[in-house]
Amino acid sequence: MSLDKRITTVMLDLDGTLLPMDAEVFTNAYFSEIAKKAVPLGYEPKAVIAGIWSATKKMMANDGSKANIDVFWENFQEEMGENSIALKEHFDDFYTREFHNVKAATGENAAARELIDGLKAGGLEIIVATNPVFPLDGNLTRLSWVDLKRDDFIYITAYENSSFCKPNPAYYKEILEKTGKKPEECLMVGNDVKEDMAAQKAGIETYLVTDCLINSGGEDISKYKHGSFAEMMEYLEMEK
Repeated sequence: MSLDKRITTVMLDLDGTLLPMDAEVFTNAYFSEIAKKAVPLGYEPKAVIAGIWSATKKMMANDGSKANIDVFWENFQEEMGENSIALKEHFDDFYTREFHNVKAATGENAAARELIDGLKAGGLEIIVATNPVFPLDGNLTRLSWVDLKRDDFIYITAYENSSFCKPNPAYYKEILEKTGKKPEECLMVGNDVKEDMAAQKAGIETYLVTDCLINSGGEDISKYKHGSFAEMMEYLEMEK
């Protein structure tokens, strides 16, 4: 296998792809930390976590009529009361500060930096196509854990700039529209069969990374180009 010569742009998932993790371990650590942020304001941790879960599920079902950020906060207030909008400022601060504590629940990936440098050296443009349920600052914080930064990429999906979520193919079409890319010039790389391989429905070629594989539907992954992170780098014609 080798990379289609038409590819000019690589879309990379973050959690479980660039940043190794067990999704459940990461989620538990994340909720534990963010709930602490709301306690001094009089909120019960369990209630905050339930409110975030509920609002996140609404984002996941967003039909494109409004930005994910608006869907989240409208539904969070429905769950927690109108005054809970005051938590936004505190949550925004959380993603640049306490969120770093959650790094302990993730793995290391020195090859992430090598991958990005190699792709850019090869003239490819790179998009972080992470499910846009976090603010941009939260995505930048997680990227920093694998030595990556904002200007490594031409676009990073986040809840501020997205109106759909994976696995809705409209999520990928929205990226194409906002970056001026054509499906045939893009490759989507991710570890979640349902969410990341859905890019094919938008006409985008895919590669499934298996190090932290998520395959909730038990699909036969042989129908997808797939392999370890190292094998993916070889597929992209890079020497690890």
